[in-house]
Amino acid sequence: MAPTNPGLKHLSNALATPDQLSNSSSAIDGVPSDLETSIRCAGAQLTQAAGVLLRLSQDIIAQAIVIFARFWLGADGGSLRIYSAKDVSAASLYLTAKLSFQPTSPRSVLNVYTFLLSKESSPLWFVNPRGAPAQPPAAESYILSEGGYQSARLVLFRIESIILRTLGFDTHVALPHTIALTYLQTLGATRPAVARRVIEHLNAALLSPQLLYITHQPNALAVAAIYLATREEGVKLVDGEWWEVFDVDREELGFLVVGMRSTEGFVRAETERWRNKAIPMVVDEVEAEIERRRMMQEGE
Repeated sequence: MAPTNPGLKHLSNALATPDQLSNSSSAIDGVPSDLETSIRCAGAQLTQAAGVLLRLSQDIIAQAIVIFARFWLGADGGSLRIYSAKDVSAASLYLTAKLSFQPTSPRSVLNVYTFLLSKESSPLWFVNPRGAPAQPPAAESYILSEGGYQSARLVLFRIESIILRTLGFDTHVALPHTIALTYLQTLGATRPAVARRVIEHLNAALLSPQLLYITHQPNALAVAAIYLATREEGVKLVDGEWWEVFDVDREELGFLVVGMRSTEGFVRAETERWRNKAIPMVVDEVEAEIERRRMMQEGE
């Protein structure tokens, strides 16, 4: 990760380097880039859903999604052929919550993930393509047994330690949400509808295939979300290139605006692409999908 300015440590993040973005461990291990992108996006959505069920605050959930994304970066990051995305998601959320004012127990985390990953009970489209069941499912399909809990707990702790080592124990994540609200006040754009739209754009950007949260600083993300929200709500800001006041140039703003606008279309396309099958969230499923593609390519 690229270093940050020590004086702005709490307002900025270490960003991914070009080499980390172009050479992931998964790619080196032969995972197709589109499959890796799909799994990363599904993992972010899984983390979001689990955080909501655990009643964690959105800032904790967002930090966990960023930690999850960082883990797969570069040749030294995790590979989807070695680590299951579901385990990394659970450990990222557990770790982030543990370091916050809202720690949650391993049992609570694992119970929630067991439910969300149940092929019969899950409401998540990328786990259960048939959709949430109309009738309450059998409890056995989503309740973790005591033996299953003890085994999953060991995996949770092991993956947590692997994440920490992979990230060099740097778990700092600065988020753009509070910065954006401060910028709105500075610009005099205090309408609740605008603030709500800004937050929606920032939360949606966590699912961006361009990995916007690990390629751009929080101030730039905040400015881009404000630019989009004020235009959508018909709110005129000050004349001139106001974004430069917040240390964002036109080129970076343009890239982020396009990236944020495209996220909804990307998720919609993913939903259509995987409509009839689940996105692989464990190593064995990733291997099966890679083999399926190989056989199709060879016409077997």
